[in-house]
Amino acid sequence: MSYTFPVETSARHVHLTAEDFATLFGPDAQLTVKKELSIKGQFASNEKVTVVGPFRSQTQVELSATDARSLGLNAPVRLSGDLKGSAPCKLVGPAGEVEIAEGVIVAKRHLHISAAEAEKAGVSHGEVIQVKINSENRSLIFDDVEVRVGEGCDATMHVDTDESNAA
Repeated sequence: MSYTFPVETSARHVHLTAEDFATLFGPDAQLTVKKELSIKGQFASNEKVTVVGPFRSQTQVELSATDARSLGLNAPVRLSGDLKGSAPCKLVGPAGEVEIAEGVIVAKRHLHISAAEAEKAGVSHGEVIQVKINSENRSLIFDDVEVRVGEGCDATMHVDTDESNAA
């Protein structure tokens, strides 16, 4: 079956808890929206480090494998939120520092899709699929793409900057 959707590059970013944001940017600081993301209610902010809101229950850093290696981090490939046993790091902001014992991952490629679109496309939450990228002289197939069914987003695949550059 053929189903067409956009592929977006998910650049390095940090998901912060409200507490860690206050430590990094000051108790009175507020997130200001730079750009709305394809998932409704999520955005990139204007603050000095890239923060993707809204706040999360646990601070999380998503890097490419290249970024992780250059920082000397052994970051596992995981879906967002799967942080147990992941790499530690220190975050430094204009008002303070936060050390996280775990939370650094290389984001696993995935497809965000609504329940209605998933039914139409014949895929289900947690299913692992292949996605073919058609382009002149550089077509390729991404294997191990995990389907994430949820509301608030149109079908969109996310890959990291290393994968995007390869494509």
